[in-house]
Amino acid sequence: MGKKNQKNIGFGYLLRKSLRENTMMYLFLLIPVLYIIIFRYLPMAGNIIAFSKYKTGGSIFGEQWRGFYYFKLFLTDPDFWDKFFNTLSLSIWTLVFAFPLPIIFAILLNEVMNSKFKKFVQTVTIVPKFLSTIVVVMILNAMLSPSSGFINQIIEFFGGSSIYFLNEPEWFIPAYVISELWQFLGWNSIIYMAVLSSADKSLYEAAEVDGAGRFKQTIHITLPVLLPTMSINLIIAVSCALNIGFEKVLLIYKPATYSTADILSTYIYRIGLINSSYSLATAMGLFQGIIGLVFLWGTNKITNKLWGCGLW
Repeated sequence: MGKKNQKNIGFGYLLRKSLRENTMMYLFLLIPVLYIIIFRYLPMAGNIIAFSKYKTGGSIFGEQWRGFYYFKLFLTDPDFWDKFFNTLSLSIWTLVFAFPLPIIFAILLNEVMNSKFKKFVQTVTIVPKFLSTIVVVMILNAMLSPSSGFINQIIEFFGGSSIYFLNEPEWFIPAYVISELWQFLGWNSIIYMAVLSSADKSLYEAAEVDGAGRFKQTIHITLPVLLPTMSINLIIAVSCALNIGFEKVLLIYKPATYSTADILSTYIYRIGLINSSYSLATAMGLFQGIIGLVFLWGTNKITNKLWGCGLW
């Protein structure tokens, strides 16, 4: 008992000491914690209407218990599965390009010796991140305009015909992925640049003495250094696969491109807010969240098994 009391007293003393010495840090930490509790955890109680019939102006927990009725409703709806596979397709293509390219960009930029040029390139590639989604979509519309967009002007210059890119279903995914790369390439590379800047330089010096070129140094030193960060970013990216780009898709897509552009988030938005089917939309959103949790768990397990890196 005496040892346990000593341990408890020691922990309490250290906690009080930490609170006294880092009061401002804990106060700053309190703001995001309260934000998460108020805007992330408390709204979870609203998921109850996925199992009950909700009427506008009625109880926030629904009027009549319906069990899994709304889940059966959308799980047997072919339209829902069309949107589900559209979301997966868009997520996979985005992941294929938007995940590795910032890593490659960071590695290449790390090889640049001229610090001024490196800072200039970083600044130019990071700036698009701070543009609002609607500005990015306006730029995309201007670039791909069938009448005045410079992409179509180039096509016509070489004898081709003008293409209405944003009105053609087959061009939606390429347009979306390219806009994502332009907007987030530099920003997503920052964390990899930070990791590379803290890498042990003696490893590179030793490899150079042993005759290893830049390519072998990258394979055997740079990539292993980046591996833990890459693993965590991959887990997060895969877990968010079904929550991809709602705002941008909503602003870009048109009824003519629904066959490839209509994703789960926009479909749930129309069902819930436009058609006022709140219970059905909540059931879809809950299903979307559960699938994201499965993706998170599965990817974490795979990365732990392959590389020994994961969130837990």
